[in-house]
Amino acid sequence: MSVTVLGCLASSATQLPLYDFRLPCGFPSPAQDHLERQVSLDELVDLRAPHTYVIQVSGDSMTGVGIFPGDLVIVDRARPARVGDIVVAVRDREPTLKRLGRQGAHFVLLAENPAYAPLVIGERDDFEVWGVATHSLRRFGHG
Repeated sequence: MSVTVLGCLASSATQLPLYDFRLPCGFPSPAQDHLERQVSLDELVDLRAPHTYVIQVSGDSMTGVGIFPGDLVIVDRARPARVGDIVVAVRDREPTLKRLGRQGAHFVLLAENPAYAPLVIGERDDFEVWGVATHSLRRFGHG
């Protein structure tokens, strides 16, 4: 899965209503008396500007975790990467989005699609983790 860096996220003071009921299948009109509080997208996606940026992904190697071609992924550069995290990694100058794993002494980049083999990071590979993926966003319909 390749990535295109769209840019850093900037903080916003915009507040959105958060309602205190779960939305069932169907679409009842949210009543004002269910308004619990106001939240910001910054709070919802753990925005920590300027360390947070957005990428757009292509390819189908991460569909097993619900990340599809065209999705936007929020990436936190300040968060340390741990084995098991989904990361934006650069291997030999090629950025990719994969799950970080280990095989013995080597890091491995793991796809979430069985059609793709693990990418073992060798001692001679130029390798860097750019950041940890924290959220994905998908547009529904036309927009």
